[in-house]
Amino acid sequence: MSRLILLDSGPLGMATNPKAQGVTLECQQWLRSLLQRGEKIVIPEIADYEVRRELIRAGLLRSLQRLDNLKQTLQYEPIQTETMLLAANLWAEVRQAGQPTADPKALDGDVILAAQARLLVDDTTDVIIATTNVAHLSRFVTALDWQAIG
Repeated sequence: MSRLILLDSGPLGMATNPKAQGVTLECQQWLRSLLQRGEKIVIPEIADYEVRRELIRAGLLRSLQRLDNLKQTLQYEPIQTETMLLAANLWAEVRQAGQPTADPKALDGDVILAAQARLLVDDTTDVIIATTNVAHLSRFVTALDWQAIG
């Protein structure tokens, strides 16, 4: 069975840092090692949005260029209508269960990311979200701290 590894905004943001050290450098090395092994790495559009908006706000042009380069190198998963419909259902389900993942007025990127991941799963593909926020995402899909994915 093959697997897809979707990058949440935490690991994706670290991957764009041109002055990486410490855990940020470890994340970049982790990503390189996965690619060298032939793993399929995906940038979900919602993660791109979350990282991009902050890079633009902070004026981090080199990091923006790195993000654009990653989009050319890795698989990019755009948001489709089906994704948003599923995300709305997931959002409502956790609210009704009393387990919200964000403020009621927030867009809640986690449910959009989870919906994208769910729609990519099939009989031949495992989908894992590489994240720094396992608690919210693991309610919906397989989500692991990026450091736990080898």
